[in-house]
Amino acid sequence: MGDKDKLISDEPIEAGIGSASSKNAKKQEQNIRGPWYLASGFLLFWALLFFAVVQPLFYRLPTGLTIEDAGKGVFIAERAQNNLYNLVQIGTKVVGSDGNENKTVEYLWSLVMEIKENALEDYFDVEVDHQVGSGEYIHWTMVNKYQGVQNIVVKLTPKNTTSEKYVLVNSHFDSKPTSPSAGDDGEMVVTLLEVLRVMSTTKQTFKHPIVFLFNGAEENPLEASHLFITQHPYAKKCAVLLNCDSAGGGGREIVFQSGPNQAWLMNQIYKTYAKHPFANSMAEEIFQTGILPSDTDFGIFTKYGSIVGLDIAQLINGYFYHTKYDRFENIPRGSIQNTGENLLSLVRALSNSTQVENTAAYTSGHAVFFDVLGLYFVSYTESIGVTLNYSVAAVTLILIFVSVWRTASISNVSLGNVLCWFILILIVQIIAFVLGLGLPVVVAYLFDMYGLSLTYFSTPALMIGLYICPSLLGLSLPSYIYLRLRKNSKVAFAQQLQLVLHGHAAVLAILAIGITVYGLRSAYVITWTLVFYALPLAINLLTTLHDRGFSWTGVLKITQVVPFAYNSYLIYTFLVTLVPMMGRFGRSTNPDLIISALNGLGTILAMGFLIPLVNMFRRPTMILFSLLAISGITIYVASSTQLGFPYRPKTNVERVPYLHVRRTFYEFDGTVSKDDSGYLFNFQDRRGPNPLKNTRVNLTGLVSVADDCDKYIMCGLPFYDHRWVKSRLQAMWLLRAEPIVTPSVPKLVLVSKTLLEDNHTIHFEFSAEATNHASIFFQPYPDVAIKNWSLPAAYLGQNKVNHIYFTYGKDDSALTFWFDLYKADADFGVPSIIVGFANHFIGDSGDALSQVFTKSMPSYAATIDWPASYQQFLF
Repeated sequence: MGDKDKLISDEPIEAGIGSASSKNAKKQEQNIRGPWYLASGFLLFWALLFFAVVQPLFYRLPTGLTIEDAGKGVFIAERAQNNLYNLVQIGTKVVGSDGNENKTVEYLWSLVMEIKENALEDYFDVEVDHQVGSGEYIHWTMVNKYQGVQNIVVKLTPKNTTSEKYVLVNSHFDSKPTSPSAGDDGEMVVTLLEVLRVMSTTKQTFKHPIVFLFNGAEENPLEASHLFITQHPYAKKCAVLLNCDSAGGGGREIVFQSGPNQAWLMNQIYKTYAKHPFANSMAEEIFQTGILPSDTDFGIFTKYGSIVGLDIAQLINGYFYHTKYDRFENIPRGSIQNTGENLLSLVRALSNSTQVENTAAYTSGHAVFFDVLGLYFVSYTESIGVTLNYSVAAVTLILIFVSVWRTASISNVSLGNVLCWFILILIVQIIAFVLGLGLPVVVAYLFDMYGLSLTYFSTPALMIGLYICPSLLGLSLPSYIYLRLRKNSKVAFAQQLQLVLHGHAAVLAILAIGITVYGLRSAYVITWTLVFYALPLAINLLTTLHDRGFSWTGVLKITQVVPFAYNSYLIYTFLVTLVPMMGRFGRSTNPDLIISALNGLGTILAMGFLIPLVNMFRRPTMILFSLLAISGITIYVASSTQLGFPYRPKTNVERVPYLHVRRTFYEFDGTVSKDDSGYLFNFQDRRGPNPLKNTRVNLTGLVSVADDCDKYIMCGLPFYDHRWVKSRLQAMWLLRAEPIVTPSVPKLVLVSKTLLEDNHTIHFEFSAEATNHASIFFQPYPDVAIKNWSLPAAYLGQNKVNHIYFTYGKDDSALTFWFDLYKADADFGVPSIIVGFANHFIGDSGDALSQVFTKSMPSYAATIDWPASYQQFLF
C-alpha cells in the first residue's frame, strides 16, 4: 500500500471541526482526490459510450439482400420491398373501401397464386382459401359486429406429414383512414409473403403445416382475426401463433408478448433461432396493463382459440403511424431483411417443434427474457427469476454487511457505530432515489401547468436537460451534502463514499424484493444491475482493494459498463417507442409525467452507482452547478424558443382527427327538434387545439362537448369507435352556420313494434341501411329495461349506453336487429328508449366548405377527417 493510501484508509482522523488535525486530514484528502476537470471527463465517457456504442447498436440493421443474392433458403428483402412498393401504391385500405376489398385482395391473391405455382410440388402442398364472413363479439364496452370481412388464407403442408397441429402466422393488410400503410402493416405482409415463397421453394421440409393468414380487418378493430379463429376450418388445428403487426416501421421488430404461460417459446425457440434478437418481458408487462393506445390480433387469437404464441411488432418511427406519412420511403431494405430473417428462422423452428403437438403439456408459467443490445439473448422461467431476484438481493445485502464490518475494522471504530452511520446513509440514498425520480416529474408537471407539454416531441435531445440532468442532480445532491457535512472523521473519505454506494445498492435490493413479491418479472432489471455491483464488491473484498483508498473504484467502473450499457439501451427502447405514442395518448393524461418518470428511472438504473463517484474529484460542486446550468438553459430553450414547439411538418406531426357532422334529432312523433352542423374534434394529444391557434384555421367558437354529454345520449354526436367513445368528454365541437351535406342519408327503419303476451314487454325490430362504418347507441329511459336483444348480451344492462359498432367489407346488406323493452307500468304511448344512429363516410373529402377548412390547417397538422351523420330517435 502506498503512503497516500495509508493517509486515507489507515490513519484515523481526529474529530473536531476546525481543529488542526481535521484541517490536515481534509488537505490530505484533497491531495488524493483527482483534479476537478477529470470529473467532467468521467461523465463524458459514459455519454460517449451511449452515443458511440449503445445507440448505433439499437439502430443496427443487416444488409438487405437483393435478387442477385438469391440462393437456397435465403430471405430476399428486395423482392419483398418491390411487393411493398406496389402495395403502397394502392393507397388507403380502409375496410369497405375499394382499395381494401378489391384492389388489395386482388393484388395479394395474385402474389399468393404465383407462389403456389412455383412451389416444389414433390415436397409441399399449397392450399389457398378466400374467406368472406360475418360475426360479432364484445370488444371493450361495445358489440363489434361485422359482415363481409375478407381473409386470404394459405396453408403450406409438407408431403406425407401426419401432424394435425398447425403453426399460424398472421398479419393484416387493411389500414386506418388516410394511411397508405407501408409500416402498419404492409412491411409485415410482404415479409410473410417472402417467407412463404422461400419455404415453398426450398427442399427443407418440416413437420407441422403452416397457415399464413393475411387478414383484411384488423384496424376495425380485430374483426378478421375473430372471423378466422371462430369460423375457419383450419382454426381449431392452429396451436402456435406468430402475430406480426406494427406501431411504426423501418427498424427492428420487437417481441412484446409471449405465451401465455408457455416459457418454452422464449427460452427454447426464440432464444435459439432468432437471428437478430430484440425482445423484453418488461415491455410485455407494460403493454398488458392496457395503458398504451394500441391493440393487436394476438389477444383475439388467445381469447377465442386454444392457441399460444409470440406477438411481434415494428416500433421505430411511430411518428408516422396511422397517418398519411406512413410511406414506402420510410421502410429501408435492411429493416425488411432483419424481420424476414427472424421470421423465417422462427417459422421453421416452430414447424419442427415437438411442443406444438401438445402445448398444454408444456404450460410452465411466464418467461423472463431480454436481449442485450441486440447481440445476445437471455431468458429463463419466471420461477428461476424469482429465485434469482431473492438470491442476488440477499447476497448483495450480505456483501454490504461484510464491507461495513471491514470498514469498521480498518477504521478502528465499532461495528455498531459504522452501522448507525450506514443507516443514516441509507436514508440519504432513499432521499436521493426519490429526488432522482421526482425532480424530472416536477419539471414535467410545471411544464404541463403552463401548457408546454410535449416540448421534446420533435427534439428528443431536450430530454437530457429537462429530465436526465435534474435526475442526476437529485441522485448526487444528498450524498454530496452528506459527505460535505459529515461529522465522522474516523472513517476515511474513500470508505464513506463506498458506504454511499452501498446505500444505493441496499435501496435497489429492497426494491427488487418488493417488486418480486408483487409478482412483476420486471424486477430482473434491478437484479442484473445489482449483479454488477455485487461482483466488483466481492472482488474488492477478496483482493483487499476494498481497503486501499479509492482503489475499489477501478473494478467497479469496469464492471459498470455492462449495466450502464444495458439499462440505457432498455430505457432508450421505451423512449423511442413511447415518445411518438404521446402524440396520440389523449388529452386527459399528462404524457410528460410518463416520459419524465421513464427518464428518471433510466438515469437511476444506469448512473446510480456512477454519479456519486464525482465526489472522488476535487470541487464536485462544479459538476452539480453544471447539471443545474444545463437544465436551466434547456428549460429556457424548451419553453421560450421554436425548438420546444412539438410539431414539424411530415416528420413529427400533430394528429388532428375530426368529423364534418350533420346531426338531426327527431321527437317521438317524428318531428325534427334539432338540425345543425359542425366539426367534431378528437384531439389526440395533451395540447389539444392550442397549437392550431394563431394559424390560418378559424376555431372561433370551439367548445367542449362535456356539458352536452349529460343532456344527450353519447353527447348527441357520432363518435367513431370505442376509443372515441372512451375519450368523448375531451371532444370539442365547432358549430358551422352552413349545413353540411353528407354524401347520402342513411336510414334507420322501425320494421315492427309488437306488445308481447305479458303486456309489459314490447318487441322492436329494426333495419339499418348504414355506411360501412356505423354505430348505434341505445339508452332506455329510467323506468325501462332492455330485457333482451339479438346481439351478444355480455354488457347488456351494465352500461349506461349500449353500443353496436357495425362495419362491412364485401357485404353491404342492411343491418337488422331487435330488442325487447320491459316497462312496469306498460305505458308504451310515451318514449321508452333513445336511439342514436351514427354513420361515417370515410374516404370522402366532404363538401366545398369542409375542404377549404381542411386546407387552412397548418403544415404540421396531419388531418384525419371525413363527413359523418348523426340521427337521434325516440321510440
